[in-house]
Amino acid sequence: MKLLTLNCHSWQEENQLQKIKYLAEIINEKKYDVIALQEVSQSIEAPYIYENIKEDNFAFILLKNLEQLGCRDYSLVWDFAHIGYEKYEEGLAILTKHPIIKKHSFYVSKNQNPSFWKTRKIVGATIRWHGRPLSFYSCHLGWWHDEEEPFDNQFDTLLKKIEYEDVFFLMGDFNNDAHIRGEGYDYMMSRGLYDTYVLAKEKDSGTTVQGKIDGWNENEKNLRIDLILSNKLLHVKYSKTIFNGQNGHVISDHFGVEVEIEDGLA
Repeated sequence: MKLLTLNCHSWQEENQLQKIKYLAEIINEKKYDVIALQEVSQSIEAPYIYENIKEDNFAFILLKNLEQLGCRDYSLVWDFAHIGYEKYEEGLAILTKHPIIKKHSFYVSKNQNPSFWKTRKIVGATIRWHGRPLSFYSCHLGWWHDEEEPFDNQFDTLLKKIEYEDVFFLMGDFNNDAHIRGEGYDYMMSRGLYDTYVLAKEKDSGTTVQGKIDGWNENEKNLRIDLILSNKLLHVKYSKTIFNGQNGHVISDHFGVEVEIEDGLA
């Protein structure tokens, strides 16, 4: 099973349409089973196409680019969490090639007002994989030291929402650097989760953010804040950073993470 997570920084990038096209080309080449995307935006003023999807939804345009490449394998789950930059409905998405049994969307922040930029929502999908259900959640959480919307409260709420899932994956931008001890990353690991990067037989530095970006305005370090976590101990062939200028072109202010799981799911 191949997985990808990416914070898209959508509609904030130069040459955005070209970058979407390139992302589609990589997805078509790599054939990921499940893709988790964060900061997947659409304009407030844009007309609806179907359900909650508007015509300039980043993930919808990505699907159209995939179709132009002859790839019609993917289904989309999307919902928006809050208003971004006063003009976008900023949300999260799951794309998968496999049958979707159930869609998920729920708040994990204390504030549930979409006009507040710290409002956080999780989007997920339960798929059928070789006859058994597996659940995948696209996550974009807050910061450890945020007293207004503390990370530990958001993460506790997330786990309570999915505590009855047999096998699940948490994929996305957790806004907590894995290199820092005693904060958000260690808090997640203390809850019985496994980091696929740690489990991987082959891995690189794991860096997903370099320097200053939105939300890390004073950062001067290499961060590993984009993660793929599971509640099961798995055999992971590799974990690689992608779209970092070495493994693929840079297409966002975050690099993506791709993993391949060899077994442990059957």
